[in-house]
Amino acid sequence: MRFFINILIIYCLTISCVLFSQTTGNSAVSVALPVVTLLDIEPTGNFTLNFAAPTEAGLTIVNPSVNTSKWINYTSAIAPAGLTRRVTASVNQVIPGVSIRLQAGTASGVGGGTMGTSSGQVTLTTTPVTIISGIGGAFTGNGANNGHQLTISVVPNTYANLLARTNTPVVITYTITE
Repeated sequence: MRFFINILIIYCLTISCVLFSQTTGNSAVSVALPVVTLLDIEPTGNFTLNFAAPTEAGLTIVNPSVNTSKWINYTSAIAPAGLTRRVTASVNQVIPGVSIRLQAGTASGVGGGTMGTSSGQVTLTTTPVTIISGIGGAFTGNGANNGHQLTISVVPNTYANLLARTNTPVVITYTITE
């Protein structure tokens, strides 16, 4: 009887080894991540900033309200590691006697990664000026309320140079670069 029990134990051990044995294998996986540099302004469309005439002689012209309706969205996958990107802004023309100011806010919304840092308020000219720096691998999310909110304002800088104007189009150009 003991013989049959020993045989039964050996049989069960053999079966369990067969049932629970494992084998391993290898498979090479090739991964490619493209360099990505995308930027847009949301929502699209134009806006107007109009000065108002003073209501009393001797007072300054009334500055228009600032515009905070625009947002910068970007996607950045950068190579090689350690490089960063920046966003610059410039205008197609300067209006004599008037400063056009822009400030990018702190990144907010649903994005992730190494977001850029605002340069604070800058005065725009025809020469590009950095408004956001230090962008690494990142995405801001798409649309308004994602990315960096823009605050755009116009103020007189030299009253002697002010000339009456109507509907003078100024184009702000934003560029993302390394």
